[in-house]
Amino acid sequence: MAKNENKNDIGKMSFEDAIKELTSIVGKIEQGQIPLQDSLEQYERGMALIKHCRTILQLAEKRIEKMSKLEEKSQEQKDIE
Repeated sequence: MAKNENKNDIGKMSFEDAIKELTSIVGKIEQGQIPLQDSLEQYERGMALIKHCRTILQLAEKRIEKMSKLEEKSQEQKDIE
């Protein structure tokens, strides 16, 4: 149950907040500031954060492609007129 809530929590995060938390997790793990078991849990959360960020970026890329195609069609229409 906790893992499901954890994923839902991440799914609601903004890209910037997810990156901020991911940076914090990486820093803690690299500096050995947390015990091994906590490191593993943080690693899992970090992987979920990475997946979330990739999803956000893919959606943004699709929106940009869509806008570019619309702009191209608009320009082509102007050229025809």
